[in-house]
Amino acid sequence: MRVLVTGGSGFTGGFVLSELCARGHEVLGLARSSQSAATITERGGQPVWGDLDDAASVDAAFASANADCLINIASLGFGHASTIVGAAENAGLTRAVFVSTTAIFTKLPAPSKAVRTAAEETITKSSLAWTIIRPTMIYGAPGDRNISRLVGLVQRTPVLVMPRDASHLQQPVHVEDLASAIVSAAERDIAIGKAYDVAGPEAISFSRLVEETCVAARRSPKIIKIPMGATRRVLSMYERVLPNPRLKVEQLDRLEEDKVFDISEAKRDLDHAPRPFQEGIKSLVVALS
Repeated sequence: MRVLVTGGSGFTGGFVLSELCARGHEVLGLARSSQSAATITERGGQPVWGDLDDAASVDAAFASANADCLINIASLGFGHASTIVGAAENAGLTRAVFVSTTAIFTKLPAPSKAVRTAAEETITKSSLAWTIIRPTMIYGAPGDRNISRLVGLVQRTPVLVMPRDASHLQQPVHVEDLASAIVSAAERDIAIGKAYDVAGPEAISFSRLVEETCVAARRSPKIIKIPMGATRRVLSMYERVLPNPRLKVEQLDRLEEDKVFDISEAKRDLDHAPRPFQEGIKSLVVALS
């Protein structure tokens, strides 16, 4: 199968490109710069020039790709869904897999929620034979924006500050398991017209997630638990001081939401067999060392 990938030069995209190549597919990747083109080439794909901020270039790229399937990993949170769907329809490309996020289910007034929800509506109302994949927190390799940061923090600090109530549940998914599910969705007709939540095998508390990370990193930092209100105030000051904070109040607020998802359909249709967090975090620590 000839597959066009958007977002192939990003974190998750790299694993999807590798999985596609491993399964014998011919892979093309949308690239808007020489750097992203080089990354796609290194990962086994053929770059196709196009910029999601330039609808005409996307139309031209999709038309020239002559692909059998589109896998869109580029974020749906930036308002590009109409451009991508329109280009696919104009190119006569019917099969498409879109990566969204379980964050659309948040009850918080996240600015990107409305954009992502509208993007999914654009996809489901299109003429494409679509599939939507919604991953939870993605981790598992250097460069992930979540657990890799926690590992680094645990390894370099003797004191770890966290909210007093860390009982809310998380269900992180390893990036290799996610990539496998995405490619399987592209290969299987049973996935057409369906949306899948793709997560780890079990929900664990944030407290346990931190504990497992400390065990895997062989570190025993002193953990100081403070009330959520105090944590929020400290983080708010941190966010105001730094121009590009690595942690934001919104991320802290999301820790107060249980993020638990039913993955039975992904298991049934996509053979999704996610590894336990205890196993995934150990391999991540090794990769980061």
